[in-house]
Amino acid sequence: MGKASDRTYRSLRGLEKTASTSRVLNLAALSARNAGNPEHEKNPFFTAQTLNGAVIVRHRLRDQERESFDRIRYTATKLIIPFERSDLGLGGRSLFVTERGWLDVFEELRGDFPDLPRDIAVLEAIDELPSLDPFLLREHMKRRGFDISPSHFEISAPDLARMQRFVGSEIAKLIELAYRDTDGQEGNITRLVEALLSARTDERLEPLRLTLRLEKENYKEGIFAWKGFLYYKWVLNTLWGNLREVFSELGRVKVIGPLDSETRRELEDLKQRLRQKMERQVKMVMNHLGVYDEVFQQLTVEGNALAFRDFLLKSPEMFLSLGDGCGLVSHIATYWRYQFQRGKPLAANVLQLMDTLQDFEASLGADDHEHPKAA
Repeated sequence: MGKASDRTYRSLRGLEKTASTSRVLNLAALSARNAGNPEHEKNPFFTAQTLNGAVIVRHRLRDQERESFDRIRYTATKLIIPFERSDLGLGGRSLFVTERGWLDVFEELRGDFPDLPRDIAVLEAIDELPSLDPFLLREHMKRRGFDISPSHFEISAPDLARMQRFVGSEIAKLIELAYRDTDGQEGNITRLVEALLSARTDERLEPLRLTLRLEKENYKEGIFAWKGFLYYKWVLNTLWGNLREVFSELGRVKVIGPLDSETRRELEDLKQRLRQKMERQVKMVMNHLGVYDEVFQQLTVEGNALAFRDFLLKSPEMFLSLGDGCGLVSHIATYWRYQFQRGKPLAANVLQLMDTLQDFEASLGADDHEHPKAA
């Protein structure tokens, strides 16, 4: 706890104009972008104004950081209160949610504002998710009953429309199966997709609940897990091209300036390790989606609703692992493109390149064949 690390701020400085990624929720940037927006100010994330200038990071814990928790964790939610919102490089105070003693530090950081329990509950709710993707975060906070302005969840209208089209094509067979005895509904997939993606319970989805044989108390949990799988499948569908470019450009990126033979070997070894870890991460994600696709096919082709229902209710661990893996490959693809923009020379000085690749390697975890569970 205390001043956030220099490495964290080197990484975050580039995000000062970016509100959200799968790993970062930059409330400071959102606050600046929505200055004068009464809805944004009326329904903030936190009651304490100090927290509404925070940066929240989904952080992969290093070995020494894991010792601060009473249970085994590999990732954690990091709350950073910058000393200066407009320049993250100046540092700030930080804590990990649920680390030993975090509540005392949190109370000190937030200051003398009312409704401490609500702000604690908001952070704990954020910590329940495997990543900070705006769509999942928005749906999850609604599901937990927090009234937060939509301006905090920057999902562009075109992205939302693309996702709705993707989900519609994915579940068209299920809609036909669930609504075959309901006049008129089977032809209106768009409205049903909108209802499915909504955080609210919708009576139009009752035939779907009956088809999945979900009891009402399990319905919200099951549907949320399903939305999560659909969301990650959509994200990965849009990411594959970018990820292939990273693999290609990793072998072609040029080093600016002098490079001795020892550093060259170290850099090539780092690239090779990174390729192997990225390939392993992609394989894990694809395996999870393969399990989902298999049980979904059993439902829509064979009519085996029980297998799909059981999968939804028994898959929180897989959902977290999928979200963690998706967040990692998304971070690598998007941050690589931020560092090496199209149309500009594919080159960097050795320190910049090593720092970027070491950050990627650290985010992908230890060099073994185990896939740690997300916390």
